[in-house]
Amino acid sequence: MALQDIQVLGHQDTRSGFGEGIHELGKKNPRVVALTADLAGSLKLQKFIKDFPDRFFQCGIAEANMMGVAAGLTISGFIPYATTFANFATGRVYDQIRQSIAYSGKNVKICASHAGLTLGEDGATHQILEDIGLMKMLPGMTVVVPCDFNQTKAATIAIAEHEGPVYLRFGRPKWPIFTPPDEPFVIGQAQQLNEGNDVSIFACGHMVWIAIQAAKELEQKGIHVDLWNVHTIKPLDVEAILGSIQKTGCAVTAEEHNIYGGLGDSIAQVAARHYPVPIEYIGTNDTFGESGTPDELLKKYGLDSAHIVAAAEKVLVRKKH
Repeated sequence: MALQDIQVLGHQDTRSGFGEGIHELGKKNPRVVALTADLAGSLKLQKFIKDFPDRFFQCGIAEANMMGVAAGLTISGFIPYATTFANFATGRVYDQIRQSIAYSGKNVKICASHAGLTLGEDGATHQILEDIGLMKMLPGMTVVVPCDFNQTKAATIAIAEHEGPVYLRFGRPKWPIFTPPDEPFVIGQAQQLNEGNDVSIFACGHMVWIAIQAAKELEQKGIHVDLWNVHTIKPLDVEAILGSIQKTGCAVTAEEHNIYGGLGDSIAQVAARHYPVPIEYIGTNDTFGESGTPDELLKKYGLDSAHIVAAAEKVLVRKKH
């Protein structure tokens, strides 16, 4: 794939991709069940509930209990998809996830919407920016952050085939759709969106689209970007990352998450162990968010295309020295 081949196919929220995915999955796999903590509408579960009411569990505003119920359902062979906002799916129930799900490797899929700054006007109490770090540190936990509606739908379906706990992170706002609807989703396999020799850019989630815009601007300046959608934070595609940084000699990471503990830290660890290169980080910097529109917040906290372009230009200077 190359930048000129990436086309906008429409706009839709990634949480709706999850809703479509779990509904399609419900038709294929009778072991799939859905749980929610009083947020069925926000998690787009309406179709699943209508067609599979006996496989839906409304747990109410009791997220810790929901995680325990989900863990218990796996013992009977079910594949529970436990759904709520990312803030409540991780920070509020970390103990239950660690003790009841991760420790014993339960086959629970934790599906978290409304993650990051793009939650928008709900503000800092709901805009969790630490969840990727929390979840990737749990032994045996797979962490997936798809980039658009189509990829979220595909990821939702794919994780049912993975044995073990999964954290699937997606968002609230309508976002450009640019991945093909029939593209297979492979856990742990990063997706190259453009080939270049000057600078590597690794992005996840909503930031992939913003990184595409930045890459186009950089190409106009004669800077050729090796652009990757790292939709799986754990297990990380170490081979792809190493191949890219060995070619370019520098990197920029972009994530809708705190730079402490997220994608950037994972990329830096690979580089430090195997092939040290200068790296610049795009993400929130040890701060909470605030109320505002998604675009306003991304710009204020340095997560827009202009900041990615500036980071790429900065890391290129560092590479030369």
